[in-house]
Amino acid sequence: MPYDTFNTYGGAAAMHEDTATTKASALKTADGKEVDKIRFMVMSGFLGAGKTTAMISMGQVMNKNYGKVGIIANDLGANLVDTNLTQTSGCTVEEIASGCICYQMDNTIDKIRRLKDRDGCIFVMSDIPGLGVGALDHTYHRLADDCSDWITLSPFTVLVDPERIKLLLPDGDDINLPEEIKYLMQLQLEEADLIVLNKIDLIDDAEIERDVNFLKEACPDIPVMKISALTGEGVPELCEYLETHETLLKNFSVRDNEQFQEAEKTLTWYNRRMFIKQLDDKKIDMNEVIDELIESIRMGLIEKKRNVPHLKTFATAGAGDFNKCSLLGIDYDIEHTQPFLRDHKKMSMIINARAVCESRPFARIVDDAVDDICDKYNLDAQIFFTECFNMGDEGR
Repeated sequence: MPYDTFNTYGGAAAMHEDTATTKASALKTADGKEVDKIRFMVMSGFLGAGKTTAMISMGQVMNKNYGKVGIIANDLGANLVDTNLTQTSGCTVEEIASGCICYQMDNTIDKIRRLKDRDGCIFVMSDIPGLGVGALDHTYHRLADDCSDWITLSPFTVLVDPERIKLLLPDGDDINLPEEIKYLMQLQLEEADLIVLNKIDLIDDAEIERDVNFLKEACPDIPVMKISALTGEGVPELCEYLETHETLLKNFSVRDNEQFQEAEKTLTWYNRRMFIKQLDDKKIDMNEVIDELIESIRMGLIEKKRNVPHLKTFATAGAGDFNKCSLLGIDYDIEHTQPFLRDHKKMSMIINARAVCESRPFARIVDDAVDDICDKYNLDAQIFFTECFNMGDEGR
């Protein structure tokens, strides 16, 4: 076999006797009536794999073919780009900010119940913070123990993308991310009931076959599917699978894993909300301003020999016009999900980033980048909220 099966956790990811995700069967009362239950799933995945875009694409398919879908946007910080982007899609959205759903289970259960009872949702999906591990243990097992009478758990799904897989391939490219990130990615794959390769529209058939074969051989007991959340290819098949299968509820825990805890400390989380206006009261190309801001951050990281596995920005300027951009690392071009359609005098903006950089230096890099665009384009930036922290920072 060309690839070694992952064994990063020394056998802690024990499964039930079944090695394939089980088919769902409707729960019935003694008189044969089906119990009114809601389905819930967690979408974990690599930083920048496109979890939000995938959930939006899946939500649109499910809304049409199955029934109303709710999405819970989740992250460790406040002012989430993902919430704002998801709301533009027309999906029913709830937000759990300032901490992973794993450690806010009462809140998570309340959100699921509200989406079911208030909004009439029959399926709810939630992401967890990028490179997050542990939701199977903290979330699925808790829901199975306490809420099995009204919640059915669909397969715990891990989304991966072709660029990050390069770090795991035996002869893969150096994408300037540390070994700790590789370890976290391997843990994510082991945790999955289902692995989904996203962004197949960006690679050719030979690369798709290579990546799918790698995933199947590295994780031989876990089903693998492939989609493009952007074009919709494979999304209906994924939705059908999630509607008709359930989690295996594997025993997988990282609670006492020191290597996992040390790996998490390599990441800094950054969130900022600000308002930017042109001081001469002129309409300018705010797309150019945002690109310049992201490029300045990228150059600051290169200078300090650091990286940012995922940086997201979301800006609005009124009348439904918005800009959404992403950066997957210092070696990549900016991804433009949605540009502004017109020039503007002002905009509200959110920045979310996950950086492989110490928290204080990264905060300075972003501050300097904001100062640079203000000087170049004669702008004023009013900062309403900023948080920047590392999981290992003292006092957290």
